[in-house]
Amino acid sequence: MVSVPARVDVVVIGAGQAGLSVAYYLQRLGVRPGVDQIVLDRGPGAGGAWQHRWAALRLGSAHRVHDLPGMRRAGISFETADRARPARDVVGEYYAHYERFFGLDVRRPVAVAAVYDRGSDLVVRSTAGETVARVVVNATGTWGAPFVPYYPGMRDFAGRQVHTSTYRDAAEFEGQRVLVVGGGTSAIGFLLELEGVAAKTTWAVRRPVDYLQQGTLDLEAAVNAVAQQDDAAREGRALPSIVSGTGVPLTRRIAAAMERGVLQERPMFGHLEAHAAVWADGWREPVDAIVWATGFRPDIRHLSPLRLHEKAGGVTVASGAAERDPRIFFAGYGPTASTVGANRAGRSLARQVYAALGGPTQPLEATADTIELADRIEVAPQREDPVAALMARFFTDA
Repeated sequence: MVSVPARVDVVVIGAGQAGLSVAYYLQRLGVRPGVDQIVLDRGPGAGGAWQHRWAALRLGSAHRVHDLPGMRRAGISFETADRARPARDVVGEYYAHYERFFGLDVRRPVAVAAVYDRGSDLVVRSTAGETVARVVVNATGTWGAPFVPYYPGMRDFAGRQVHTSTYRDAAEFEGQRVLVVGGGTSAIGFLLELEGVAAKTTWAVRRPVDYLQQGTLDLEAAVNAVAQQDDAAREGRALPSIVSGTGVPLTRRIAAAMERGVLQERPMFGHLEAHAAVWADGWREPVDAIVWATGFRPDIRHLSPLRLHEKAGGVTVASGAAERDPRIFFAGYGPTASTVGANRAGRSLARQVYAALGGPTQPLEATADTIELADRIEVAPQREDPVAALMARFFTDA
């Protein structure tokens, strides 16, 4: 049975790329795993959200995983990973090896129910018990908080509805008429996978998809998207999606699918009926199943007792810490929620946490060599860390 210590200095919630990165750098600063810090992860195994991705997903330009800090020292790198294998298997194996190699104390499966304020300390209540901490690093990402917009008739629809978080395999939709909703890379991936399996696919988007003609992510657009995330986090507003600010790279595979007529986007429908989607102009499309590739929201419900939310809908986060409670740090939130803007974010956040514990803002002499080595390694924590949660009662678990 998994247990947790009664008291530590730091509790890191989430063992995806963001959480592991912070734990690694804290260790380099002398914050000892299992003694001064612990990592709580609700997933059954290593790999963060990747362990729950659909079987057909492979590592590639559209779904890239950056190396964790120090990963090459552990003898592994995603740059040389086998792209023929399911991404969830590769990431899970690499993360497990990384945790063992660096001795990071990840305790799983441990689900955090709530974090409470107890005067000078914080209390982290989980399925493994309670732990008192001086600082909490929230690295739960978004995977556990899938977002599905409301449309009239959703509860009347008689077919199957799944979200990206519960989609598993195109074979489950064989011979069905499938409506895919969403304008990001996941939606496009589902349409390509369903081609030749589903009887028919229909694609609905809220706004026209912005394709990048060069086939790669535009640096200026990426910087602007990260800036929008940063502004929203600093102002306590709900975070915008990264893809809405960057566009979708027009790869050769996507271009070919467009020529075949697979990727023909339509505007959003007006409402749903028991067996169809109906558009504002009266067009009615028979549908057997709906795949909602509509994104996620920050998974921070367990922080509700701390009352961190602003009236604008978000949490004010500046330089990694919550403005309402500077003992709460966010890894993988706002500008660090995407590989676009997370370079070295784990190291920077670890230093801030270390300073909050009373340590010097610069590395201690005793750990200078390890810090210098870590500083030379690029790191970009990804946005999706925790396990998949069940959808609302009218969504099925794929």
